[in-house]
Amino acid sequence: MVVRVDLKIVLVAITGANGHLGIRLIEKLSSECEIRAVVRSESARQKILKLHPKVDVRIVNYTASEELAYVLVDCDVVVHLVGIIKESRTSTFKEAHERSCESLAEAVRSVGVRRIVYLSIVGSVLKSNNLCLKSKAMAEKILEDSGVEVEIIKVPMVLGEGDFASFALRKNATSKFPFTFRAASLEQPIYAGDVINAIRMAITKPDLSGVFNLAGAESVTRVRLIMRAAKILGTSPIVVSLPIQLGFLLAWVLEWLPNPPISRAMLGVLDHDDQIDIENALGDLELELTPLDETLRKVLLSAEST
Repeated sequence: MVVRVDLKIVLVAITGANGHLGIRLIEKLSSECEIRAVVRSESARQKILKLHPKVDVRIVNYTASEELAYVLVDCDVVVHLVGIIKESRTSTFKEAHERSCESLAEAVRSVGVRRIVYLSIVGSVLKSNNLCLKSKAMAEKILEDSGVEVEIIKVPMVLGEGDFASFALRKNATSKFPFTFRAASLEQPIYAGDVINAIRMAITKPDLSGVFNLAGAESVTRVRLIMRAAKILGTSPIVVSLPIQLGFLLAWVLEWLPNPPISRAMLGVLDHDDQIDIENALGDLELELTPLDETLRKVLLSAEST
């Protein structure tokens, strides 16, 4: 349960608003304040309008500061959800993370936005050898140096109804012999609704700034996570663990394709051992987390996951 706060925010802009978390955030905030959804394509705009026809949706180039400044006029807070864990020919880590944050920092300074809430990834540090995590850390620093109040929420695996991570987990749990790389890897998945509640508190709670490492209530091995999911679904998979080195080799080979399904950077993000101390974040954001088994029931038994 989240502590109720009195919103003093009038207008919130959400970049990357067409993703799973963006759509959920619109649903959460639309009855409490005005929303300006910011996307980069007409198809993304139509996706939001189909669900929320009254929401103000704007199309921009995230790396164009003048375009961003124009759509952020009168906004009190920007929630920046733009990010990727796999590069493509049309989107690189530098463009999606660093350049978008450079443009955002310039835009918010020019129009007087009071606060930025940025969703990042657990494990993002400037010295990381992982290209995605290093890029995310550089983006964080750009926002921290912007001169605007910034809250950065770092999360690991997020599980929500109908999203890709929940679909992949369900597929593993319902397979007879699911294959996974390094089954002993630690996961600390967090329910998407808890992430949305954390963002809401970051938007509205006064005198709050800094970096918040947030994760789920339990850290379990990947094989245990699959088996917990299987118990809920009434299945009995036999998990086959493959060496992570094989995964990196396969990813390296696939990277020669125009649009590989996985990359070494993506695999490194997914294989990150998560055993996160969340007490400070829970206290600062006044959150109560959804227990792991309840999270699994929500996302695995929902109509969207079948």
